[in-house]
Amino acid sequence: MNGIKASLLPAALMGTMAIGSGLATTAFAQDPYTVGVEASFPPWAYVEAGEFKGIAIDAMEAIAEETGIEIEFQDMPFPSLIPALAAEKIDILATGLTVTEERSENIDFTIPWWETNDVVLVPENSDLNVFTAVCCGARVGVQGGSSQQAWMEENVVNSSDIDVELAKYDNYVTAVNDMAIGRISSVIVDDTSAQEYINAGKPVKMAGKIFIRAPLALAVSKGDPQEILGDLNQGILAIYESGEWSKIVEKYIPGVTVPAIPGHMPDYVDTYQKPVAGLPELGND
Repeated sequence: MNGIKASLLPAALMGTMAIGSGLATTAFAQDPYTVGVEASFPPWAYVEAGEFKGIAIDAMEAIAEETGIEIEFQDMPFPSLIPALAAEKIDILATGLTVTEERSENIDFTIPWWETNDVVLVPENSDLNVFTAVCCGARVGVQGGSSQQAWMEENVVNSSDIDVELAKYDNYVTAVNDMAIGRISSVIVDDTSAQEYINAGKPVKMAGKIFIRAPLALAVSKGDPQEILGDLNQGILAIYESGEWSKIVEKYIPGVTVPAIPGHMPDYVDTYQKPVAGLPELGND
């Protein structure tokens, strides 16, 4: 893969362009697609030595090269990403994004490229388990606007008399750091990111998993106004079938079992009803 790594720039300047040079010819006549990422969400997207890195970054560059589109990355706080996509201020959302029914009403998803469960993280010296870490006076860290926040509100905060408080953060790195110094009791995050924090030497451990089997996907604005959904779907499947996707994931999460693409997609996702854009043989009936 020869995609150019994007350097970190002020948000107003966005990121440095990563140029694809593959199959399509019409893409060269148009402006680059703006890819919104949250660059504090390892291993999906983060900044190191002034450059964007991560699974989503490398995968988007591989997709751009495969399909011949041009892209540029824009770093935004996660709570701003979905509203920006819905308002067509960005063209693609590429951080590890969980598919939910509420989100599907406002944005359109590609084919799923990952499946995740949530993890309850606690300090490494804690004796909390997966239950006591989210009840009994606990202060639980979640990312604002995340599927983890929605799950906690639906299944714990609003549906029971359990004494628990949610602390909402712009990013999980800050939440994990706050937990390490005792400001919160636990953090709920996806299992891929949780393992990344542990591998990085953060003083945390997994108290247990919340098995939700949630698909992850890229997303575009509702109705696909840029008509790019088919290209993204084809690109995702192409890098999976070529083995490039596995190489990218292995680079950031050594030893992980890579789920098959496409994975399961809930029936409520309109863009995964047959025929799927770019891949008409796929989709739910």
